[in-house]
Amino acid sequence: MKDDQVRGTAALLVNDRREYLLHLRDNIPGICDPGVWSVPGGNRKAGESLEGALGRELMEETGLDIPGLRRLTVVDSVGPDGVVKGRIQVFRGRWNGDAAALPLTEGVMLHWFPAHMVPRLRMCPWTEAAINLDQARAFV
Repeated sequence: MKDDQVRGTAALLVNDRREYLLHLRDNIPGICDPGVWSVPGGNRKAGESLEGALGRELMEETGLDIPGLRRLTVVDSVGPDGVVKGRIQVFRGRWNGDAAALPLTEGVMLHWFPAHMVPRLRMCPWTEAAINLDQARAFV
């Protein structure tokens, strides 16, 4: 898929315990995926590369600058009506810090979760799909 077909970016961050850093989104009308667990990220601005957008979004939302992020997959963000709202390039990276110490500027909180907890969370379907893909690749 060409980069110009993808508008959004997201960072699937994993620590050495194989936990995922998840972001509880604000439950505010009008925002994308309100009140669910997802991963940091957002849409790119005009002329911005996917990598550039992700770096900016990570810094804005969490204060993180993560080197070595690699492309994992492209997912579709689907609205409650079943219509695709846009495509998201999910990147994967490693970080081992304290989620509670991050300077959260959007959303409610950041927290580490092991993969087995994911089905128990209210989560963006595309985020769960990216975690499931990452888990499947870990055991190949």
